Parts: sequence; C-alpha cells; structure tokens
Amino acid sequence: MMAAAVARRGRLGQEGRASLCSFLLGASVAALPLLLGSSPSLLAAPGLRGRLALALHVAGVNAALLLIYPRPLYKIAVRACFLGFAFGCGLLLSTGRSAWRHFGWYMCSLSLFHYSEYLVTAINNPRSLSLDSFLLNHSFEYNLAALSSWVEFTLEKLFFPDMKQITWLSTVGLLMVIFGDCLRKAAMLTAGSNFNHIVQNEKSDTHTLVTSGVYGWFRHPSYVGWFYWSIGTQVLLCNPICVVGYALASWRFFRERIEEEEITLIHFFGEEYLEYKRKVPSGLPFIKGVKLEL
Repeated sequence: MMAAAVARRGRLGQEGRASLCSFLLGASVAALPLLLGSSPSLLAAPGLRGRLALALHVAGVNAALLLIYPRPLYKIAVRACFLGFAFGCGLLLSTGRSAWRHFGWYMCSLSLFHYSEYLVTAINNPRSLSLDSFLLNHSFEYNLAALSSWVEFTLEKLFFPDMKQITWLSTVGLLMVIFGDCLRKAAMLTAGSNFNHIVQNEKSDTHTLVTSGVYGWFRHPSYVGWFYWSIGTQVLLCNPICVVGYALASWRFFRERIEEEEITLIHFFGEEYLEYKRKVPSGLPFIKGVKLEL
C-alpha cells in the first residue's frame, strides 16, 4: 500500500529519503548478533561484550549521519535513526528467549508507529512536514503516559514476574496494536494532503471532504486507530493499571478533539458534512461528535 502511494503521489522528497535511510541504518543494530556470532538475546546477555557492541554501533552510526547530512537534515536523520535503533533493539529482545520478549514487541510497535507518522506525512503532505511529524514531542501528558507504562511494567515485572509472561494476552495486545496502526495509516493515506496532525482553522483551496475508503466506515478512522493502538500497547505489556488509565485518558482526549474538529468541518463543508455525520458513526464508543446544526 505504501509503495503504491509513493508512486501515485510522486517521488519521496529529500527529507523522507533521509529519514528512511537513517531508520534502516539504526535498525541495523538487529544484525549485530550475526556479525558477532552470538545469540539474538544480545541485550539480555550478561557481560560487557553485547553492551560494548551496542555503544560502538550507536557511536559509528551517529558519526556517519554527521558526515553525510547537513544540520537541517541531520535533525531529521538522528530522530529517525533513534527510532530505527529502538526498533532493532526491540527485534533483538523479541527473537530471543529473554523474559523481556514482550517488551521487545512493545519497542517495535512504539518506534514503528512514530516513524511511520513521519514517513506517511512525507508521502502524503510534504508541505506540512516538520520535526513535529514524528510526534515525539506530542504533549507532556503523552510523554507522562509513556513513562507511567514503563514504570508499571518494570515494577510489576520485579514483584510479580509471572504477570508479564501471559503470552496469549500479549498476543491480543499486539493484534490490537497492528490493527490500530494499520487503520490510522490507511486513514492518512486515504485522506492524502487533506490529513494534517494539527486541526486546520482555515480551508485551503485543495481541502475536500473525504468519505471514501476507511472514511466510509468511521468519520474519524485515524483517531479510532490511535485509540485502539494506545490501549493495545498496554494490553501487550500486561499493564492492568495503564490499560484502564490509557482507555479513559484517550477517550476523553479524542472526545474533545473530535468536537473541536467537527466544528471546523461543519464550517468548511456545511450541510455536506452534516449529512455525512448523520450516516457514518465516529467510530469511537459513546462519542457522537459535536451537537451542532446549521
């Protein structure tokens, strides 16, 4: 789907190409066990050999990025490389017999979500592309939620280790994550240049109401995808406290965001959007959107 989108919308720009190369370069850390002739459980193995190899990999890759890219592109490259490195480390944890295997799934899911946000924006709407497109600095609340999930996972793994080895439950969470992320990216690709990470207050000449594809299922498929992705990450980690916390916080955030966005959409498209709103659900439980008629 993504390759077809690139062909349909033209060549990937310089920023997109730099980010993709850098992400793959960072993810190459997953190949270290092959180069060293060691187990895939490199991160969890005792001793300094694995950690020294990781440190040298990070230093070497960063030096290469500094040599290859001028400063504006380096800022993009280093973020993409960091996400690629996290993805590669997640693969190492996932493929080994480490007790941190499910956390490796989480690392892959989180890093791929943030990187693909940037890449799809580079494909769809390069005019709106910026460092913020990685969503790494989304909000203080988002970062606090991520930190809380890591703390809960670590503490529960320390005191209740068996609680973090429920593979069937983590598999359910992983499926939720895959479904949510695929739905969100499908929404972004379907919307094309109409999609923006920031709610637009002014209608551009090219702004159209998208009602086809996944927008025929839900009015806000990107929010539906993110909602189930975020809860899925906590099911994957077997974090009972954060499952509840993420569900409540995400629901409240998207309820407010949808109401704010629909006021703008009604202003942009008038009766056309109201008719669409009557026919297609928001996609999120108990969220009907703004109560406003012309």
